[in-house]
Amino acid sequence: MAEYLEYDWKGGLISRETFATELMRCHKEVDKETTIQSLRTLVQQSADIEMKRSIQVDDRSLLKFLYARKFDVDQAFSLIQSYFGYRKKNPEIFKNFNTDAADIRKSLEDGLPGVLDSKDRKGRCVLILNANNWDCSYTLLSVYRALLYTLEVLINETQYQAKGFVVLVDWTEFSFRQTTNLKPSVLKLMIEGLQDCFPAKFKGIHFIGQPWYVEAALTVIKPFLKDKTKERIYVHGNNLSTLHEYVARDILPTEMGGEQAGYNPEVWLKTILSAEKVEVV
Repeated sequence: MAEYLEYDWKGGLISRETFATELMRCHKEVDKETTIQSLRTLVQQSADIEMKRSIQVDDRSLLKFLYARKFDVDQAFSLIQSYFGYRKKNPEIFKNFNTDAADIRKSLEDGLPGVLDSKDRKGRCVLILNANNWDCSYTLLSVYRALLYTLEVLINETQYQAKGFVVLVDWTEFSFRQTTNLKPSVLKLMIEGLQDCFPAKFKGIHFIGQPWYVEAALTVIKPFLKDKTKERIYVHGNNLSTLHEYVARDILPTEMGGEQAGYNPEVWLKTILSAEKVEVV
């Protein structure tokens, strides 16, 4: 992925090294190397031989789980176990897990999901899903696969590990016919994976433009949401001004009432393809 300069909203641009230092300071001056080694030891001493063989224990890989659990080693290890268990239990999600998979590629081409060029005011990555772009020629599971793959790429960035993600779902003009493809079993699978098994912090999930039948369809997921997750879901309907209280207009595309040009899915697709080439090299 491309190198970035981070933005200090009080003082302008700062170096990536300075940003990383500030992040660690926010985590109560933890001893980074000792904490990573403690987590590595737990993985290496695990009785689960298959997990030990599958989970990478380099610093970068372990930091994903530590940031997701605020550097609590025991909780980070529990998350690793959940992450591995989820992938083992649901192999169909992770089969051919890259842009060579036709369904993942098609979903990304439709902007499901997309990633905004700019971060929000708190330094969080903003993902968008324009639901009306989904023509249902591929399944909801395919959209989920594309979302997970996108997150797997993004989570390599230190800032996103620490600051987390904001998700915007635009249901404008989503038809009743499309709603029939929101399969309850897949919605439940998505909640389980994103809420309990993935090393990412979701700081806000915003729904806009949702018709009544989408709200009705989504009631199926409510029993599976933890209270903390429920508190981070915001339903705006057609009132974009309330969305702009959380995500500033100057980083949003015009279709979300923002000041940027309409969102172009090709931008993120090219970025993720470039990231794949770097990994191959």
